[in-house]
Amino acid sequence: MTESPPAQTKTHASAVVRAHNGSLARPTVVIEPSRGLFHFDFRSLWAYRELLYFLVWRDIRVRYKQTLIGAAWAILQPFLTMLIFVVIFGVFAKFPSDGLPYPIFAYTAILVWFCFSQAATNAAQSLVADATLLKKVYFPRLLIPLAAVIRPVVDFAVSFVLLLGMMAWYGIVPQWTMLAIPLFLLLAVLTALAVGLWLSALNVRYRDVGHTFPFVIQVWMFASPVAYSISLVPEQWRFLYSLNPLVGVIEGFRWAALGTPTPPISAIAVSAAVVLAVLASGLVFFKRMERTFADIA
Repeated sequence: MTESPPAQTKTHASAVVRAHNGSLARPTVVIEPSRGLFHFDFRSLWAYRELLYFLVWRDIRVRYKQTLIGAAWAILQPFLTMLIFVVIFGVFAKFPSDGLPYPIFAYTAILVWFCFSQAATNAAQSLVADATLLKKVYFPRLLIPLAAVIRPVVDFAVSFVLLLGMMAWYGIVPQWTMLAIPLFLLLAVLTALAVGLWLSALNVRYRDVGHTFPFVIQVWMFASPVAYSISLVPEQWRFLYSLNPLVGVIEGFRWAALGTPTPPISAIAVSAAVVLAVLASGLVFFKRMERTFADIA
């Protein structure tokens, strides 16, 4: 079966209209080929927002179905990782923590890192996991990786409660900078979506991507300032280091959550620019590849 080219949906009637004979008629939906690689029908995404909600809710239910402790996994995973980091990097290696207690210094970065890594991994596998759905019905294919990156935000919200408890334990008073937390969380999600658009489309054709990316994620974590501060990176290398989009996300999130003295403006700006460039190119690449998803998924 060959799927038609990427399409955009136009609705030429309201939800319920009356035909000329006075009887009720169904709306007419016309699916047309897209007008080019740089034309994105975002109105279709909004029209299918209920499907997006269903996909996100389905992923949440599957994640916690038949689990013993349910949503507590969202807290245990980053908490246990923090304990390991505290012993290895805080006690043995004695990494500096910018004047903060090392446990909360590490947990803050781990919190946003887990959100990104889970979102990116889910997005990379999303099209293959939903291959049956791709072959059955038309809907904007972008909804699948988009739903995959939204679900970890729920885990983030649960884990964030522990961060507030740790701040109270260490006597860290919340600052006005916490208002910026949603912006850095959004940047983390956009980073995962940008990566996921590329990898999900590639994974449909080359299944090696799905096997390789978990290893890449592990390496990426140590190439990001999760266990250490950006202050350990020599000044002459910081611009190159900030090309890693997670540098600005993590350092900015630390500043927003803990109110560290100086926000890393340059790192945040460089990382945000990289994210936008990768996201724009990922949208174009995904749009170009989606016409073949149903054939080879």
